[in-house]
Amino acid sequence: MIIDTTEVQDINSFSRLEFFKEASGIIWILIPIFTPVLGITIGVLVIVWLEREISAGIQQRIGPEYAGAWGVLQALADGAKLLFKENLFPSRGDTRLFSIGPSIAVISILLSYSVVPFGSHLVLADLNIGVFLWIAISSIAPIGLLMSGYGSNNKYSFLGGLRAAAQSISYEIPLTLCVLSISLLSNSSSTVDIVEAQSKYGFWGWNLWRQPIGFIIFLISSLAECERLPFDLPEAEEELVAGYQTEYSGIKFGLFYVASYLNLLISSLFVTVLYLGGWNISIPYIFVSDFFEINKTDGVFEPTIGIFITLAKTYLFLFIPITTRWTLPRLRMDQLLNLGWKFLLPISLGNLLLTTSSQLFSL
Repeated sequence: MIIDTTEVQDINSFSRLEFFKEASGIIWILIPIFTPVLGITIGVLVIVWLEREISAGIQQRIGPEYAGAWGVLQALADGAKLLFKENLFPSRGDTRLFSIGPSIAVISILLSYSVVPFGSHLVLADLNIGVFLWIAISSIAPIGLLMSGYGSNNKYSFLGGLRAAAQSISYEIPLTLCVLSISLLSNSSSTVDIVEAQSKYGFWGWNLWRQPIGFIIFLISSLAECERLPFDLPEAEEELVAGYQTEYSGIKFGLFYVASYLNLLISSLFVTVLYLGGWNISIPYIFVSDFFEINKTDGVFEPTIGIFITLAKTYLFLFIPITTRWTLPRLRMDQLLNLGWKFLLPISLGNLLLTTSSQLFSL
């Protein structure tokens, strides 16, 4: 039997070509998934580094400086340490709830990033109910914390989970009413439409000036949702040891801190989108392009500027929750609930009624 070497080479080259086509198809599918995850991870690492440096400056001490230049790799070192630590389980706890709780907290917050726009076309899911989808998804996270506290079979952990659930319910309603006021002003619940509605009048068209009361309520409610001081009662060290985290160790313990910083980042991004004009900048693009000697007609210019402006506003806003951690005392549980139900809820409801009335009279 005579084998034609030319045919064999053609078959091999064809099979290699098919393999490369399939591999490239898989890569193009994975790129939209891993690119946002990588960006979110870098964003969280930047927040951790910023908080440590700002906290060190407020307390007049030296922050992390050994892990990388200016201590930028300290968060990675801490994460690697937790990754290789042993995972312990409480002897009489519910193992399934104990294991699922941290995952629910992280995944529910990660899904919220799908509706955050960095440009008119730079959004994973431009939905008509974008802002309310964020509220609905993020409200699942306290369920994971409650499951973690219950599954730990520890009274301090369970009390921390109950506090997290009560705090989330108390401040979710004022936050939702503020978002509803923004939707009425923008005539849309899409995050992209809300940003574009603010761009019509430049800097003075930001919802920060049109909804100052709503902005303050949204800020306070966001701090409470992120469990930042003065609202960190679910994990108050002096009262509950470590709250719902008491029985956790290793990577599960690290997931709670990842969820906390993810929630802080997504809240700051939504403050930028809802109140600070999103990716829009008051300076005309032509001035920015001339200043940096960039071709305005280049298709990469506007998306790049949009991402930069959104992140710049977000990280500037992050100075508020970081500094309040070291300037305000912790509230008592009754004070926290009274603030949410007796003050923020009526004020946010009145703000919604005023916004509705102004929109009706403007028709």
